Amino acid sequence: MNRRQMLRWTGAAALVALPGRVLAQGSPEIAVTKDPNCGCCNGWVAYLRRAGFPVSVINDADAVQALKSNLGVPDDLAACHTAIVAGYAVEGHVPIPAIKRLLAERPVARGVAVAGMPSGSPGMPGEVHEVYEVTLFGDGGRLSWGRYKGDKLV
Repeated sequence: MNRRQMLRWTGAAALVALPGRVLAQGSPEIAVTKDPNCGCCNGWVAYLRRAGFPVSVINDADAVQALKSNLGVPDDLAACHTAIVAGYAVEGHVPIPAIKRLLAERPVARGVAVAGMPSGSPGMPGEVHEVYEVTLFGDGGRLSWGRYKGDKLV
């Protein structure tokens, strides 16, 4: 194991050991653009805030589609709200662990997305928690960024 791998492993171990609120301290703000009448969007914003993330909200249904287009969100990955964090698009009900991974690894990509509105994903109500895919997307194509149930990696 070289020095870089050791530092990365040590940092990852420290992140796993700390509680969620401490992990979110110092995180960049997440700017969410959504329809003001969407309950699941409000649920996702509340999920982020409960974890200690700073969140700003733009309640403008007309602005959501324009933002998706400007950020290059593919139509088949579109969901009900769009966010920006550290220059990345975060489309739909993306779980916090996937966002933290995005911020830690800083891949060359436009962002991450959860297509549609999977039952039991963060912010989505439902007794049944579907397994769903988080997709990393960009000019270089797409990559699975993890499969989740609720906000747990499976």
